[in-house]
Amino acid sequence: MGSDPQATSPAPAGSRRRILHLDMDAFYASVEQRDRPELRGRPVAVGGRPEGRGVVAAASYEARQFGVRSAIPMSRAVRLCPELVIVRPDFGKYRDVSNAVFGLFRAVTPLVEPLSLDEAYLDVTENAWGEPLGMTVARRLKTEIRTLTGLTASAGVAPNKFLAKIASGWQKPDGLTVIAPERVEHFLRGLDVDALWGVGPVTAEKLRASGITRLVDVRTADPARLRAAVGSLADWLTRLAHGLDDRPVVSERSPKSSGSETTFAADLTDINEMGHEVAEMARDAAAWLLRRELCARTITLKLRYSDFTTITRSHTDQPTQNGDQIERRAVELLDRTEAASRPVRLLGVSVHNFVDAARINDLPDGWLPFDDDD
Repeated sequence: MGSDPQATSPAPAGSRRRILHLDMDAFYASVEQRDRPELRGRPVAVGGRPEGRGVVAAASYEARQFGVRSAIPMSRAVRLCPELVIVRPDFGKYRDVSNAVFGLFRAVTPLVEPLSLDEAYLDVTENAWGEPLGMTVARRLKTEIRTLTGLTASAGVAPNKFLAKIASGWQKPDGLTVIAPERVEHFLRGLDVDALWGVGPVTAEKLRASGITRLVDVRTADPARLRAAVGSLADWLTRLAHGLDDRPVVSERSPKSSGSETTFAADLTDINEMGHEVAEMARDAAAWLLRRELCARTITLKLRYSDFTTITRSHTDQPTQNGDQIERRAVELLDRTEAASRPVRLLGVSVHNFVDAARINDLPDGWLPFDDDD
């Protein structure tokens, strides 16, 4: 369903929201092609090296024609496309572009809900441009994004988040798809069951095995059979199958954690090298806390051994954003593992249980909410 002006006649006042889902097209790869003209028109994958354990973080549309997709091993991507150009990611650059794009969003409406660096929901029922049609807002934003960044975005416009998300992927790249309220039922009847939010490949296969192949089949499915396939999601999926989704666009979400992790090309066996990696990640976490003017009570170490056994170790203490303290606590957690005697495939450090830095002086001496050790 395309950007049909006839399909965008406004609903009666107050009866429907106008929700946009905007998604940058092949974001990381498109930024690299923009900045490196020699990559334009060529199959590009952003990610790690194929000779290690690298995975594809993003693939250009030229690469996607060969079956290269994000999250697949880079070694497989090269087999699918021998001419693939591999580019190491530059997340600082991608974040700068993302900040510029989100600045455009927030100039139109304060109701912007980021989903990642390259996509967001916007509630434009009321907007700074005074535009009554969501389609017009989406079209203007797409133009402004291209003018500011040289990149394209795809947009979906609908009465709710579920439908807007589906619509944005309908005509990629550089698409604009509108699902007006009076067209919702027609749109839903053309969808397979795996279009439902929360239904992945495994669940979709279970539903199809139960005779539920189309989205609208969920409406009339035997409740017991549906619950056997999807468990507690049954009621939620039934609402979505009727096109109902009253989730608001949430403009601000307080972060609950932050951190980083690394899967190594070769297993680490030197405990000193592991300590160095943990210290670097702890310092990065401390820098993030400083930028956000937060302190963390809990430091968590994630570790995966060579046999894929994964463990976490956590410690809760007085809130801090001090890099030395966070590094020391993270390295001490490493000592509480078997890393000195077992090869390690992955390490990660994260911080949790935040307190505003400005409130630290107001906390009572010895205050400690809980101690968590997985």
